Amino acid sequence: MGERASLQSIRSSVRGAVARARLLFAFKTALAVGIAWSIAPLMPGAADQYPYYAPFGALISMYPTLMSSARSSLQTLLGLGAGVGLAALVLLTVGPSLWSIVAVVGLGTLISGTGWFGIGKEYIPMAALFVLIIGGSDAEDYSFGYVTQTAVGAMVGLAVNLIIPPAPLVSEAAAQIDAFQQRLAVHLHDIGDALTESWPPTHDEWMRDASALAETSRSLRGALSEADESRRGNPRARRGRGDTEHEHARLEMLDSIAHQIRDIAGCLSDTISQRPVAFPLDPALEQPLSRACHAVAELLDADEHPDDLHAEASVAVDELLRTVHSRSIESDSVLGPGVLSAMHLQRILLMLEPAEETAGKAVEKTAEKGGEASSEDQRSP
Repeated sequence: MGERASLQSIRSSVRGAVARARLLFAFKTALAVGIAWSIAPLMPGAADQYPYYAPFGALISMYPTLMSSARSSLQTLLGLGAGVGLAALVLLTVGPSLWSIVAVVGLGTLISGTGWFGIGKEYIPMAALFVLIIGGSDAEDYSFGYVTQTAVGAMVGLAVNLIIPPAPLVSEAAAQIDAFQQRLAVHLHDIGDALTESWPPTHDEWMRDASALAETSRSLRGALSEADESRRGNPRARRGRGDTEHEHARLEMLDSIAHQIRDIAGCLSDTISQRPVAFPLDPALEQPLSRACHAVAELLDADEHPDDLHAEASVAVDELLRTVHSRSIESDSVLGPGVLSAMHLQRILLMLEPAEETAGKAVEKTAEKGGEASSEDQRSP
């Protein structure tokens, strides 16, 4: 199981590296660096003596989204300007020396901690150090060339990103959410399989993997935020600006489902590990609980006929609830794992209800409220 997970992780990483969006990004980055290097010698004044900073500027301006490219370019140039300003202050006063260089780097590091310069904070002490050490006696020309060529490269990068705008990252985020949904289904299948093994089950990967579901959910929220940002200012995303609303709603639902599955896994894990807080699992519940887990997992992973699968899952969960009820009466005891698992599976079913059925229930509730209001109106004098 561990080797299979490792291979899947490697394949996923390789697919991400050679995905169409990543290949386009690599091509644009290389193109921007090449153009910046080509035009760097054409810069006026002393700037043509420092052409290598133009491709550097192009490189730091290239990000997967237009807004992040613009923001990082501006922040980097502001950071460079602040660093050059600190170096100029030293040159106009005490001059470069061991102690002044140490002091200006320390001061630049302190300023970078303010958070005012974003990603450009790293370049404040760096620019001050470069001006004082590399610039030397030609610090003025070096500062001009450094900032000018970096700005030229950044503008080239932004121009390339505007001419060849990146595709919105909505489809990538949606694919990750699909994978998360399939992973939740596999997790429920694993629990169902474990329940039908010899007790206590040795198939316990689901117990170790349960805590990773929350981390996956957090990473998906980051992917969705990046997808939202990829649409801002993007000519390829002018239509349908609410395209991520469906993905946000799906992630909220799957996050809630993940909480239910984690609770099922945690409860059964307590029972298997015989922790002090655990309740024993009645052997009569193992088969119906396993069938209910598999049925809900099939529904969660459904591509076709979700209505039929929802009906089958509802029957399996109802059977589990009836068994829990009858065994509770017969044994005159609280069947903790069975009760909690049945409740969580029932909640998952409610979240996965077909849209038509959910809408129908909403209409019925509205009609009921309207009928109650009419009755009250008739009773009033």
